[in-house]
Amino acid sequence: MSESNSGAADGVRVSKLITERGLASRREADEWIEAGWVRVDGQVAVLGLRAAPDCRIEVDPRARTEQARRVTVLLHKPVGFVSGQAEDGYKPAVTLVLPANRWKDDPNRIAFHPGQLRGLAPAGRLDIDSTGLLVLTQDGRIAKLLIGDETKVEKEYLVRVQHLKPGRLPDSELERLRHGLELDGRPLRPARVSWQNEDQLRFVLREGRKRQIRRMCEQVGLKVVGLKRVRIGSVSLGQLPVGQWRYLGENERFI
Repeated sequence: MSESNSGAADGVRVSKLITERGLASRREADEWIEAGWVRVDGQVAVLGLRAAPDCRIEVDPRARTEQARRVTVLLHKPVGFVSGQAEDGYKPAVTLVLPANRWKDDPNRIAFHPGQLRGLAPAGRLDIDSTGLLVLTQDGRIAKLLIGDETKVEKEYLVRVQHLKPGRLPDSELERLRHGLELDGRPLRPARVSWQNEDQLRFVLREGRKRQIRRMCEQVGLKVVGLKRVRIGSVSLGQLPVGQWRYLGENERFI
């Protein structure tokens, strides 16, 4: 190992550098290092190794092949399913990813096999009483892209509402939905909010706090009676039927 990297206590973990350079998720990076597929400045890396931020990282092509085999699934989640782990007797959405529920018009020719369910996890959440597009992925890069406070990926929702006060929602309250509200003591990022018809709003957000849209609506005197996510980045729900799923295509990108 070169002098700059050997046991560099003040260096950065190689797995973190791999993630920061967009090569893989942290979990994938650890798996690659453990398999001996990563070289740092020409030397095989080991788990926990620290290196200079500008070190040369080489990844064995076998790691790329393994990464390419990981699938991402687009599911039209029904009401009554939770996004992640089972809770309060409700099933997780991943239990719907079965051959019988695959959309017959899925344009992708990927063959289903049970190994694709290993590590298939939601990249973001959709509340139990909401429906629409849910992304489930084995690919840590996609999860990192879609989850977290720093994500730049838009998410679009159609939201049916009831106004709890007489008359229509004042324009000033619509402006507050767009910018000016806060949740849990933190201001919300600007959102695009517009009327689709007399009882349905369109929200476009770049964040996903817990039950965010419902809580935003409560603050301006609206009750959400139906919420459907129709788009994540460049990927739309389209004609995918409720309770069915398809694969994300090789040429589809969220941004």
